[in-house]
Amino acid sequence: MTPPHIVPEWYFLPFYAILRAITFEIGIPFTEITLITAKLGGVIAMFGSILLWFVMPWLDSHPIRSARFRPLYRAFLLLLLVDFVFLGYVGSQPADAELFGLPLSYFGLGATAYYFIFFLVILPWLSKFEKGRELPPSIHEAVLAKHAK
Repeated sequence: MTPPHIVPEWYFLPFYAILRAITFEIGIPFTEITLITAKLGGVIAMFGSILLWFVMPWLDSHPIRSARFRPLYRAFLLLLLVDFVFLGYVGSQPADAELFGLPLSYFGLGATAYYFIFFLVILPWLSKFEKGRELPPSIHEAVLAKHAK
């Protein structure tokens, strides 16, 4: 049992929040058989959240890589940034903390869900269906036009 006053460094807090967010067991329905305990599920989710960054080039296969020319991608990416900062906040709070009268772990679970949904659902969907804005013929033209203003 970890003492409540011990928290990881700030750069590990979002992943610590993901570790703590998994509080349910996964088993076979209508039986007493547990396949994945809550502790193991948290560890799998934490390491899976880190590994997603390594497979991101294959998850986002859109021909336009710049968020400047992909407005939907930019919006979801900004939401992921806010989600990541919120996960850091959740990870820095005690496990029994509350927000708006609800346990903070509920919000951590929702933020964890969006984190995984972004990588496993939104990115592949945007790669297939998002039409990006028209690219300039050359990058230097967009840069020169910006500086000319």
